Amino acid sequence: MKRQLIAAVGVAAMVVGVAACGSDAKGGKTGDSAGKSPKSITVWLTVDAQNNWPELVKAADDALVAKHPGLTVKHEYYAWTDKNTKLDAVLATDKAPDVVEMGNTEMLPYMIKGAFAELDASKFENSGAWLDGLKLSATYQDKTYGVPYYAGSRVATWRKDVAAAAGVKDVPKTYADLTADLDRIQKKNGDKFSAWYQPSRDWYTAMSFVADAGGAIAKPGSDGKWKSSLSEPAAVQGLKAWKDALGKYMHGDLTKDEADRYIVYGQGKSAMIYGASWEGGAAADPKQDKTGGKLKDNLVSFVMPGPSGKALPTFLGGSDLAVPVKSQAKDLASEWIAAFTGTKSEEGLIGKGNLPNNKTQLAPLKADPKTEATATAAEISWFVPTAPGWLQVEKQQVLQNALQDIATGKKSVEDAAKAADTAIDQVINNA
Repeated sequence: MKRQLIAAVGVAAMVVGVAACGSDAKGGKTGDSAGKSPKSITVWLTVDAQNNWPELVKAADDALVAKHPGLTVKHEYYAWTDKNTKLDAVLATDKAPDVVEMGNTEMLPYMIKGAFAELDASKFENSGAWLDGLKLSATYQDKTYGVPYYAGSRVATWRKDVAAAAGVKDVPKTYADLTADLDRIQKKNGDKFSAWYQPSRDWYTAMSFVADAGGAIAKPGSDGKWKSSLSEPAAVQGLKAWKDALGKYMHGDLTKDEADRYIVYGQGKSAMIYGASWEGGAAADPKQDKTGGKLKDNLVSFVMPGPSGKALPTFLGGSDLAVPVKSQAKDLASEWIAAFTGTKSEEGLIGKGNLPNNKTQLAPLKADPKTEATATAAEISWFVPTAPGWLQVEKQQVLQNALQDIATGKKSVEDAAKAADTAIDQVINNA
């Protein structure tokens, strides 16, 4: 599921109420309100938990109540599309929930505005081994404001039948193998076929190539200010490798994003996609599969190799759990999160098809053929700049526009990167 950052106006409205909290907004380690013993806590989760692992929610409730007899744990469940609108509204009042689930890309504006309480990472199991991409999403200015909950990685998925028809027997292990195999598949199927369907505006993939080359979207300076770095040599190298792949293997619309990639893949006009691990299965769903049912038994996922010789760094999707700074039961909220994200609970999430929040429990999954690709891909991950103005970069679609210019030949890699740097630098340090 793709999760978008919330609108700036929503965050701004929420801040009016948060500001009244004074110094508590800078650190939630103040305990529960006025030394009182709260009789209940309220936990907001998305419908994913309600529909798919309610027993794990109950186990966390039971663990907390066992430590605090008489306590009531209340739950409210929201769809991803509704949650933040409701959250922004209540954060401006005294009715804030005590725990709230956030998509990892949603955390940043709330952390910047002081809406979430600071947490002590040492109180949570496996915190020393949290997945990099999730840990970064819950961290701002070296302080922890959320606890990783679960993750979803990106993998390459391709059709064994199409590969075999081109004389390719095995999935590629290196980038040289990948391009050689894609060359054979492309030649076999002609110019109207995309050996690799890769939408140009999918900036997650392009920035993975940048990360693979040792580059970054932006970097913090010694003065704490962020500066865009897409025109630096390493980033340009990654962008050129990405452009080269699109030029050879992407023969679809070069102005599209990744929103309907799984639908396009289901039409049978491409051999490979690189995206969220659920996309291949979604394409093979009978509602999307237009190949006469060929996708179901012919899709295989593997770790995407990068030009560097290592696995391509991936952007992790996933969720974090945070404690609003206006919660009147911060300690209890923290304890509930600890129970819900502990080793035993994470094992339950693994059993439901999710990736755990930490590398320790990820290790066995790398040895299981069923989860090897997703687990291995999740181990090397990157995250967006945790800069005050990143929300504006997202809203202005700076990266998407630059990538489309590169893919369509409107601008060279160097010129597009310089233009993106200028646009990013204008807003990245402005909250």
